[in-house]
Amino acid sequence: MDRLSLGDVRIHRIEEWQGVFLSPQQLFTGFDEADYVRVKTQVPEGTLDTGNDEIHAQLQSWVVDINGMKVLIDTGAGNHKERPGIPLFGQLETPFIERLAAAGFAPEDIDMVICTHLHVDHVGWNTKLEGDAWVPAFPRARYIFSAADAEYWNPENRSKFPEKIGEAVNEGFFDDSVRPILERGMAELVSGRAEVAPGIVLDPAPGHTPGSMTITVAGRDDSAVFVGDILHHPLQVLQPQWNSIFCEDQEQARVTRRAVLSRVADMGAVMIPAHFAGEHMVRVTRADEGFGIAEI
Repeated sequence: MDRLSLGDVRIHRIEEWQGVFLSPQQLFTGFDEADYVRVKTQVPEGTLDTGNDEIHAQLQSWVVDINGMKVLIDTGAGNHKERPGIPLFGQLETPFIERLAAAGFAPEDIDMVICTHLHVDHVGWNTKLEGDAWVPAFPRARYIFSAADAEYWNPENRSKFPEKIGEAVNEGFFDDSVRPILERGMAELVSGRAEVAPGIVLDPAPGHTPGSMTITVAGRDDSAVFVGDILHHPLQVLQPQWNSIFCEDQEQARVTRRAVLSRVADMGAVMIPAHFAGEHMVRVTRADEGFGIAEI
């Protein structure tokens, strides 16, 4: 699903990359084969190759057209960036800006950029390469970053946070995709709950990273909750105790995931994770003592 209407709010999906990522056995900590066999046929079509045990994933961004504002949520991996820790996303040359234009948006149209968290595959198009300099890709935008993540991932603070699960994978992203925005005074660092625009509320959701956030968008007829990497795959709706190997605080990530799933289910909202393939979004239901998946 590339477009979603919440009544007076329109949401547009912009794809950067799609492909096979890892197997469930490789991606999830706490993985249990018996539980996997039991639930793997319950996930939406297009998200899992059960024959080969391959997870289908996407890098994708979302433009929220709300109250006259154009808000871009997450910015993928970006082009021309050195990524020694994850070569799959290094030196990409994707037509992301052209796809944005095809959806009706020029870079100058974007009023706000919100990163659900600061990871290599969520900040890349914050900047673009001009000559030998990284400059803001969205020159009119106000960028919203988590204060906790900005502190945690800043290489200057390495002695303060020496043990990072994702340090190798995320090498380089802060200097080419975050620091240029901070140095130009274009970023707002948020802590705690924040309404950053009418109808858009950020809530702390730590665990995957210290500063991970959910973004709730309220429309006239419906609402959507962007959850970043709190869930990498629909399997985690059915098995919320499974973390990704990239979660910085494994126990807190489990607590947060269950809390977010509970909130989304109780709201009846559309849940939009960062990397879901298939229809890219789901509704969450209560099921026994856990959760179920209802397609949009």
